[in-house]
Amino acid sequence: MTYVVTQACIRCKYMDCVEVCPVDCFYEGENMLVIHPDECIDCGVCEPECPVDAIVPDTEAGTDRWVEMNRSFAEQWPNITRKGVPPADADTYKDVKDKESMLSPNPGKGTAR
Repeated sequence: MTYVVTQACIRCKYMDCVEVCPVDCFYEGENMLVIHPDECIDCGVCEPECPVDAIVPDTEAGTDRWVEMNRSFAEQWPNITRKGVPPADADTYKDVKDKESMLSPNPGKGTAR
């Protein structure tokens, strides 16, 4: 089992999860974070830290494509090891559902290292 970041993170990117990860397996995109599934040690400490419940175990139904998206983007985006500043409009998108069309494939700035 591994944990994955799902579409609830898109346009929110609060980054509370990054601070508690013992293996630094988070990667930063322009408007979301992902977990590298091969680096995640399944400890689960990140899951309760996410204020939008975007982090789920890969055993939940419908996560197969998110596992692959997390893997793919983790190989392209910079690693992030410390909490950065979330987007200024994050609270606006906190309760929005079906945000996948808003996902940017661009890497983040990688400034929160």
